[in-house]
Amino acid sequence: MFRREEIGPNRAKQPIPPATGLEKAVRKFLRKFPAGFRDETYLAWERDYKWQAHLEWEDQLNALKLKALLKADAYQEIAARAVKIESSRSLLFSFEKMALRDAVREEHGARLFAEGLFEYLHGTGSLEQRFVNWVAIVDRLPRKQTRVLTWPLVTVFGFIAQPEQHIFLKPNTTKVAARKIGLPFDYSSRPNWRTYQSYLMLAKTVRKAIRQMRPRDMIDLQSFLWVQGSDEYA
Repeated sequence: MFRREEIGPNRAKQPIPPATGLEKAVRKFLRKFPAGFRDETYLAWERDYKWQAHLEWEDQLNALKLKALLKADAYQEIAARAVKIESSRSLLFSFEKMALRDAVREEHGARLFAEGLFEYLHGTGSLEQRFVNWVAIVDRLPRKQTRVLTWPLVTVFGFIAQPEQHIFLKPNTTKVAARKIGLPFDYSSRPNWRTYQSYLMLAKTVRKAIRQMRPRDMIDLQSFLWVQGSDEYA
């Protein structure tokens, strides 16, 4: 998709079409990380800390351990493990980290969070229904000083636990990335299924378009979009 044919003798006067948004995005990414998703700097700056969070989750809160902890009514232990795994990563904003810690500090909030998290990740309903229910659970968590229902907080644990299926949403950066690439993103500030579904479709379209770069999972796709929209890579 991103390699142009050489201009032969009979086509010398034919104008070269302008680069598409995706072509520009790939060029920008490769200027930063020449070896693409296997680039050592990319791994150090963008992928490894997210993958390490996933490995910690698999060790401490995989489906079997999460189910056993729920059976033992260890709701605060589940919440504490989840908070700890995320807290050492630069995913949530500081106010979101604080809001989450406040929300699960007491038994009621911890139970809501733990049971809702299990159903979201391992429930039997459709992804749409599980996501809608998870948003409702997060909205019901106790609020102390600042709001809990934000897009990063709603999407971070699915992303950490199941990066082959779920993607992390930082709204402002993602909106900029979608606009630069030229792909639709049906965004609403309040977490909802329509926007998350639109984001999943955006990621799917990008994955297909850059398949020659061999993105492994949503970590690579989220990082690719982050590079396009973040001021860090302006």
